[in-house]
Amino acid sequence: MKLSVVIPAYNEEESIPETLRTLYATLKKYNIDHEICVTNDNSKDRTEEVLKSLQTEIPTLVYFTNKGPNGFGYAVRYGLERFSGDCVAVMMADMSDDPEDLVKYYNTMLEKNVDAVFGSRFIKGGKVYDYPRLKLFINRIANFIVKLATGIKTNDTTNAFKLYKRETIEGIKPFLSPHFNLTVELPLKAYVRGYSYAVVPNSWTNRKYGESKLKIKEMGSRYFFILLYCMIEKFFSRGDYMKKK
Repeated sequence: MKLSVVIPAYNEEESIPETLRTLYATLKKYNIDHEICVTNDNSKDRTEEVLKSLQTEIPTLVYFTNKGPNGFGYAVRYGLERFSGDCVAVMMADMSDDPEDLVKYYNTMLEKNVDAVFGSRFIKGGKVYDYPRLKLFINRIANFIVKLATGIKTNDTTNAFKLYKRETIEGIKPFLSPHFNLTVELPLKAYVRGYSYAVVPNSWTNRKYGESKLKIKEMGSRYFFILLYCMIEKFFSRGDYMKKK
């Protein structure tokens, strides 16, 4: 099963080299057939130059430049339209996600034959390092509301770091979210449309360089929109979008 890894990158010239080198070394160590797909989201720094130079040492690296419209969701969607693997993971460019966890996701998908694997930082075995207190507080409230409203069996829906089979990605299109609310849209649509999933612990580490692109004040209503959309589909669509048996 070929693994694709989609990584959105906006102004990540400092973080992206270590992220990609560590990811490639880990996947190579476990002999996992893969490709690393980076979407340069029209960066204003040297991100594209860095990616071009890294291709000489990372043979599985491909990158695209999204000229616009831009934003986290658009960048991820750009990659999800272009990957070639049998399954695809979404990872961050800032070294916050551990490639060893990705291997765990991949093996879980193979062993359990599920349509998706969701990581959770807040179950036994999960860890967070240097998580800003305010964001952590808001995160826990938001995820509690999502779980209560939908019934999804994970407490970390907003965690972007997840793995999907190609058929799952095709089955949850079209995508609506242009921003970070895509992190909620993907798993909720998979859940509402009847795709199977497993939940495994993962770790998260705060970025070393640059600033977070997530702006909480701007995202509240957008997260709520996607949650409401998925609830409407679950309760009123009469199964029109369900996974075909």
